[in-house]
Parts: sequence; structure tokens; C-alpha cells
Amino acid sequence: MPASQARYRPETRLVHAGTLRSQFGETSEALFLTQGYVYETSAQAERRFKNEEPGYQYSRFANPTVAMFEARMAAFEGAEAARATATGMAAVTVALLGQCKAGDHVVAAKALFGSCRYVVEDFLPRYGIASTLVDGTDLKQWKNAVRPNTKTFFLETPTNPNLDIIDIAAVAKIARAAGATLVVDNVFATPLFQSPLALGADCVVYSATKHIDGQGRCLGGVVLGAEKFIQDNVQSLIRQTGPSISPFNAWVLLKGLETLSVRVHRQTDTAATVSVALVDHPKVTRMIYPGRPDHPQAAIAQKQMRGGSTLVAFEVKGGKAGAFRFQDALKLIRISNNLGDAKSLITHPATTTHQRIGAAARAELGITDGMVRLSCGLEHPDDVCEDLLAALDKV
Repeated sequence: MPASQARYRPETRLVHAGTLRSQFGETSEALFLTQGYVYETSAQAERRFKNEEPGYQYSRFANPTVAMFEARMAAFEGAEAARATATGMAAVTVALLGQCKAGDHVVAAKALFGSCRYVVEDFLPRYGIASTLVDGTDLKQWKNAVRPNTKTFFLETPTNPNLDIIDIAAVAKIARAAGATLVVDNVFATPLFQSPLALGADCVVYSATKHIDGQGRCLGGVVLGAEKFIQDNVQSLIRQTGPSISPFNAWVLLKGLETLSVRVHRQTDTAATVSVALVDHPKVTRMIYPGRPDHPQAAIAQKQMRGGSTLVAFEVKGGKAGAFRFQDALKLIRISNNLGDAKSLITHPATTTHQRIGAAARAELGITDGMVRLSCGLEHPDDVCEDLLAALDKV
């Protein structure tokens, strides 16, 4: 980002950072739908492929529209570099697999999105990369899990779906002492409310499908960190294996970034309102929201987060049957496994996002059959609350 723009606040960077303009001087970022690029001379092509001259070679490696999205995300996050991927799960897989080889060891928090847990627990071990899962909120477990071959730590905070808060700075300190890196999935907080790199993390990953797009249009992911981290661990893997984002999706995500701050702040206000409206309801047995003083890790949330979350988790009386009756009675809020959307969406984790980890693992994480996860949208908060209260009457 030019030094003249570096002083701008995050909201301004979300609109302007990384913009490249063609000779036509377009206002909106240009969409470069091209697979390859041409060269003035054979010698220029050779220099490009030797990395002796800057420029584009093939859109699996880099693309002007994708580069704008990466530059804007890096400026927003406060990272030296970023690389976009086709999906959020591609970002997670690249961030972990790019660092590790057979014989290495990964320590990860147990409370992960189901697919992330699959990568750590099932996928990496297939290639000789051992893994250990720990209670992310227990710092002693992180320390005790370290081995001589531990390469990286991985966590998400707030966690999915319990909204637990893990002390990023404390875990980063343990990782550094062990000679390991720390990768943080920051999807639920977004860069607006949490800055893992400033807290000591080496790498941040996002499913851009969520808040960054925010309107249910496309898939995408992004990996951010120091330039050396990205070059050593991410760039070559993306170039050679091809989990690349399409230029069209990168363009859509650029448009999403322009309104991210407005959307997330509004959604967070609604989530806080919902937590107040339902906390004492006789059919809600547990309310979880990072912005509340009764949250189990409220002190950590206050220390490392600048806002609550767009998500609320709560338990409905009656277990699975009660949760299903509640969800099916909703009129405005829609049942979906997505989140961060302009529309309010509700999920039953035990039968969807975390179904595959098994009943024992869910019980250990506190994912009960009555738990639902609400992603608040841009509707009027009163309409959202009224829909929830009316549906609870049906339980």
C-alpha cells in the first residue's frame, strides 16, 4: 500500500487499498477474465519465469483482479502479504500443509469447524504429519502437547459454534518458545474486531465466503502473514497445486469489502440485541455471546477483541426435537449452514456442520442437541427478535 494511504483507517482501506486502474481510468476495479498473458519478446518471457522482472505469467499464479483483492486484504489486516484461494478450506489446508512435511507435528484446538478438524485429525496424518487436539482455552494443554517435531499450532477464535475465546497472545508465546508457528482462523471475529498478527500469530486465514462476501454470492479464501511466511509456505503450493481463486470471485469479494464495516457493525448490534432478548427466556437454557459479561472468557474477549460477533449460540429446551421445532417455526430467519450473510441464518451444528465428528466429540466440546447457531443479518433487529420469540412459543 502506498505510504500516502497507510495512514488511513480500516474502513477507508476497505474501499481504496490495492486499487489498480487501467488506461481507461475506471472507477470500479477492473475484472480481468484471462487465463494467460503475452510478452513483448522471448527474452521478457524468460525474465518473467525467472522472477527477474515483475509481471503476470498465468492466472493460476497471479492475476490483476486477484492481486487487488490480496493487496486490499493485506492492508486491512495489517499483513505484509496475502494470497487468495478458491475457498476458505483451501486457505486452511494451504496454510497448514505448506509448512509441514512427513515427520512433523501439528497441535490444534479441539473446537474447530468440522472440515478444519478433518484436515488436522484425518487428512494431515495420511501424509505422515501427526496431530494432537487440545482444549484451546487451557494453556497447559498447549504446553504439554508440544513435541520436538511440533511445526505449527492452529486455532479458531471465537470458536465454531460454541463461541469460546482463546487467548491468542498466550498461545503465540507458547508456540514461539517451542519454535513453532501459530495459524489463526479469524472468520468469526473478522479483521474489524480482532488482529491475530498483532497478538503474535504468524498467519491468519479466512473463509472469504462468509463476511467478506457477505451476500451469499461466491466462494473464496485468503491466507495472510509476513512476506517471508507467504513466500516460503504458501506461494509455491498455490502455484504448483492450483487451489486458485477465480478472478470473477475475487472481483465480487472486492465489492464485498467496500461494505464490510457497515454490515458487520450492524450485524453485531443485532447479535447483541438478540442475546439480551433471549437470555432470560424460559425455553432458552444457555446463552453464549462474546460481547456479554457472563461469557466464560469475557476477560479475554475484552482484552483481544474490539467487538462481540455477528453470531450468537444458544440452547433450546427439548434437545434435538425442541431445536428442530424452533427452527422450523421461524418465518424470517432461514435454516442454512452458512454465516456472515446479509440474511439472518440459523444452523443446528449437531446435525450439520459438526455431525461428522461424532457424538462423543460433540459432547466434549459442549455441542448439545439443543444448541443452535444464529448468524445475524441486516434485517431490523426487532423483526429478528420477534421471529425468534414467536418460534420459541412453538417449542
